[in-house]
Amino acid sequence: MENTLHIIGGGLAGSEAAWQAANLGVSVVIHEMRPEVETFAHKTGKLAEMVCSNSFRSDDDEQNAVGLLHWEMRAAGGLIIEMGDRHRVPAGGALAVDREAFSDDVTSRLAAHPNITVEHGEIRELPNEGRWIIATGPLTSGALADAILRETGEESLAFFDAIAPIVYAESIDMSVAWEQSRYDKGATEAERKAYINCPMDREEYESFIDALLAADKTAFKPGETAGYFDGCLPIEVMAERGRETLRHGPMKPVGLTNAHDPETKPYAVVQLRKDNALGTLYNIVGFQTKMKYGAQTDVFKMIPGLRDARFARLGGIHRNTFLNSPRLLDQEMRLKSRPNIRFAGQITGVEGYVESAAMGLVAGRMAAAEIQGRSLEDIPSATATGALLTHITGGADAKTFQPMNVNFGLFPPVEAKGGRRGRRERYKAYTDRAKADWTAWLGGSEQNLAAE
Repeated sequence: MENTLHIIGGGLAGSEAAWQAANLGVSVVIHEMRPEVETFAHKTGKLAEMVCSNSFRSDDDEQNAVGLLHWEMRAAGGLIIEMGDRHRVPAGGALAVDREAFSDDVTSRLAAHPNITVEHGEIRELPNEGRWIIATGPLTSGALADAILRETGEESLAFFDAIAPIVYAESIDMSVAWEQSRYDKGATEAERKAYINCPMDREEYESFIDALLAADKTAFKPGETAGYFDGCLPIEVMAERGRETLRHGPMKPVGLTNAHDPETKPYAVVQLRKDNALGTLYNIVGFQTKMKYGAQTDVFKMIPGLRDARFARLGGIHRNTFLNSPRLLDQEMRLKSRPNIRFAGQITGVEGYVESAAMGLVAGRMAAAEIQGRSLEDIPSATATGALLTHITGGADAKTFQPMNVNFGLFPPVEAKGGRRGRRERYKAYTDRAKADWTAWLGGSEQNLAAE
C-alpha cells in the first residue's frame, strides 16, 4: 500500500491537512489546479488564498465558539492559525489578516517542508488507489464535481456564494467617515479604531435600499437555483427579506458614535475593515453582492464617505460545492463508497475559513494515523472541532443538511450548577470543558504516537 498522502486542493483545508500529516512523518503531495486552471474568485496560484473575506472572525476563546476553535487549532500546532496570528491586522476583537502576506507565508512554509511536494494541475476523476483527501473547497472544478456526482448519485452539489468589494483607503472621505470598532472593542488604540464607519440617516438608508432592490444583478443560468450560505448572503437578498434587514445586520448602528457629530445617532452604518497590513485596502463588511459591476459602483457610491471611492476589486457571485456529508461520509470523513478518499474543508458542509481549516487539521491527522497503522482516539464532541465533525458525519439530518458555522448549539449541553446559568457563564462552561477535553485528546494522541 502506498504510504504517500495525496491532497487535492491547496486552500486552507488542504494546506492544514498537509501540514498536520507531514509533521507526523507522512509524505504528502498537494495537487493544486491553479494557476493552470483558474477560478472566478482566485487571483493567484498560491496556496491558502483567501477570496471572500480576510477575517477569521472572533478571537474570543471564552465566549465565542469560533474563538474556541482558534484556541484548539493553536494547541494542535495549526499552520493556518499560526500564519493568521503572524499576519494579523487590527480588527477589534476579530482575527483579520493581510491576505497576501498570509498566503505568501503559507505557500513558503509548505514548499520548504521536507515531507511536502506541490504539484500543479487538475485532477479530474476520483482516484481508485492510494490515500487521498479532497479539499477542493467551494470552487471545485466542474470535472471533479461531475465525478463526485457520478459516484455519490446526489442530485446536486452546487449552491452559490458571493464576495464583497474592496476599496482603496485613500479614496474614502474621512471628513464623513470615522475610525472606531463597535463598542470601542480592542486592547490597543489600533484595535479600537480598526473599522472605518460610514453613517447614513434614514433618508439615505431608504434611498440605498431602493437602489439595491432595483439594481441589475447577475442572473442564474437555466436550471440553476440559488441556495446560499446564510453567513455569506448577498446584500440584495437580505434587502429583499425586508427593508430593515440590513439595518439589523451588517449595517446596524449600535455601539458606534459619529466622531464628526457625536450628538446625532446614525440610522445605519456601513463598516469597512482593513484588508492588508499597509492599510491601503479596506473591504466593505458584509457587503457580498451579485450586482453587476456597473451597478455596484453606482450603488456603493451612494454610501456617505464612498462618493469618490475607487475599487481595487468589485464583488461577485460564484458557484460553490458541498457534499451531503451526513449521508456520504463515515465518522473519519471517508467517502463510504470509496474509503480510500477523505473529504475536508468547505466541501464537507462547514462554513467559514476557520471551520474549513479545522476539518483539514482533522483529516490530515486521521489520514496520517491510517497510513502509519496507528489508532486515533475519537475527538470529543464537546470540543469545537469535535462538535463540527460530529455534525457533518451524522449529527445533522441528511434530509435538511446545509453548511454550518461552528456554534454552541452543536455542543452537548452543559449541566447547570446551583440553578440556571446565564449566557456568559454557560458559554464559559462550554469553553472550559472543551479546552480540557481537547488538551486530553491531544495528549492521548501524542502518547499513542510515541508508543507505536
